[in-house]
Amino acid sequence: MAQEKRPVVAVTAPEFRKGSDIFASASDFEMLPAPSGEAELAAWIREHQAWGAVVGTALYQRELYQSLPSGGVVARFGVGCDGIDRKAAAVHGVYCCNTPGVLDDAVAEFTVGLLISVARRIADAGGGVRNGDWPQPSGMELRGRKLLVVGCGAIGCRVAAIAKAAFGMKTAGCGITPENPRPDCFDEYSMDFFEVASGASAVSLHIPDMPQNRDFLNRERLACLPTEAMVLNTARGAVLDENALYDAVAAGKLSGAGLDVFKHEPYIPQDPARDLRTLPNVVMTPHLAGNTRESCRRVAERVMTNLRLAVKGDFGRMDLVE
Repeated sequence: MAQEKRPVVAVTAPEFRKGSDIFASASDFEMLPAPSGEAELAAWIREHQAWGAVVGTALYQRELYQSLPSGGVVARFGVGCDGIDRKAAAVHGVYCCNTPGVLDDAVAEFTVGLLISVARRIADAGGGVRNGDWPQPSGMELRGRKLLVVGCGAIGCRVAAIAKAAFGMKTAGCGITPENPRPDCFDEYSMDFFEVASGASAVSLHIPDMPQNRDFLNRERLACLPTEAMVLNTARGAVLDENALYDAVAAGKLSGAGLDVFKHEPYIPQDPARDLRTLPNVVMTPHLAGNTRESCRRVAERVMTNLRLAVKGDFGRMDLVE
């Protein structure tokens, strides 16, 4: 009896590397590395008659969904789905899913790492040592200072809990979803940024890229922070006005920033005259917050679970995004 053909799933190359053990060991699917660019990925899917695709943070607007069969799946390797056009997917009968919750600890720990690095000027001083210098910039202790978390979901709450327990920081939360109750990890909580921003030594962004959140931390909100304040962004580049941040840090109106996400990735300044890389106390990392060995394995396992549920038609148990 002929063996039933396994569904072919294209996995964009960077994501395949992150979950290679899980993908290579899947006996019920043919998980194959594929290009990341939309046109190249769509051509690959057509050539290999793929049923699904596992993708990263790149933008997919039309061709990807056209190339997949109706009932196929686009599985996001991660949480944020701003690169997926759900309307285009729906038009072509393609299901979209993600992997919520699996990155929470990784991103929260990384955010706290950025907080310490900026507060103590670790990257700035370390770069000086590598260049043969011996700089000794004065840092800032965190105990007793106020951390403002914008976006009080699982990651934001985890960051606040760590800061509170480890450093004795005061924590304030700025919520964006009115139906959620105030989490216990916050000493202050409001839906109004300006009500909780006073006296904040650090602002950490944990909100999704949605139209209402674009440039949430803008010139006006940055201006209400004290000069000692630092900005942390491990959410999405779109939620921060990079030019306004540059101006504030360059003018000494903020003490620094730790950024893992950007409006354009790889980073390109929004204004060539406002290049964040030229500011010594702006720590910049290439979208690493969720990238640990443990989290990548969890993501790959959840991706496979979603694909298997889709094959069974058990869509109600999938992590569907609509």
